[in-house]
Amino acid sequence: MSSLRTYILGRLVMTIPMIWVLVTVVFLILRVMPGDPCLAILREGASPEQLDNCRRGLGIDKPLAVQYVDYLTGLVRGDLGTSMTRRRPVADEIKDRFPATLELALAAMLVTVVVGVSTGAFAAQHRKSPTDYVLRVWSIVIYSMPIFWFGLILQLIVGLKLGLLPTYGRVGVQLAPAQITGFYIVDSLLTLNWTSLGSSLKHLILPALTLGLVLSGIFTRLTRANMLDVLKQDFITSGRARGVPERSLVYGHALKNAFIPILTLMGLQFAMLLAGAILTETTFSWPGMGRLLVERIYDRDFATVQGVVTLFAVMVALVSLLVDVAYAYIDPRIRY
Repeated sequence: MSSLRTYILGRLVMTIPMIWVLVTVVFLILRVMPGDPCLAILREGASPEQLDNCRRGLGIDKPLAVQYVDYLTGLVRGDLGTSMTRRRPVADEIKDRFPATLELALAAMLVTVVVGVSTGAFAAQHRKSPTDYVLRVWSIVIYSMPIFWFGLILQLIVGLKLGLLPTYGRVGVQLAPAQITGFYIVDSLLTLNWTSLGSSLKHLILPALTLGLVLSGIFTRLTRANMLDVLKQDFITSGRARGVPERSLVYGHALKNAFIPILTLMGLQFAMLLAGAILTETTFSWPGMGRLLVERIYDRDFATVQGVVTLFAVMVALVSLLVDVAYAYIDPRIRY
């Protein structure tokens, strides 16, 4: 356990410079981008005096080094700043949008893992069969699709042509459950609001399928490759010689041994999941942090953009840390 504890502490220390580099890069990029937050707030026609007063009030008239120190000092205190365009604490803005993004991300990850792992294992079980070739081609095609384009196709076919599912929003009009956790599905269950639960699930299906299916392609390829290696090992051959059913060998024994690299990929894909959530939320008008980020980039709202990206960085770092710890726990060799 001491080696595992040392490994966890080492990984914790490594996440700090990673987050610092990311927030620094975001800070600098926002400052060199064309556009003025005060022009976005006051619109065209504002006088030079009004613009100067606005810049002074927002603190963007200070030297870049001073702004950077103030920003880092606020982060250390847990203060993400105040929205330049809405004049609300950025933490409150994120609090309103974060449950929607996390709900979508978890649903999409469920689709990704279930579809990707099951198709990869099935392709490995039927190696060099027509099914194997079809699934391999499918994994390449689906992973190469632009998320926004795939989302629009699903909206057109499933939503507009067939009329099976809603194509925008998070819940039906006036059907939002009472706010307890911010997660509509959880809140609907807690308040026994079955109408809201049904509406929330229907609105979640298309965005989750869009994001989850696109990312499932890489899981199909990785699972198949690792399963083929495991299926060649001696313990599988011994199981077949003893008459163990093939299905039990593949899904009960081989898949468990092939799951370690898949677990690592789940952590790495979480960053891709957040990036894809930005496009998915915009396509489906999903009121999450991805859509908030796009809106505030257009408004040149430095504080909100920095706050959202910082939270994304922390989430990715924490998930990577959890995956590394789980990896080290499953395979003790990693600790050394």
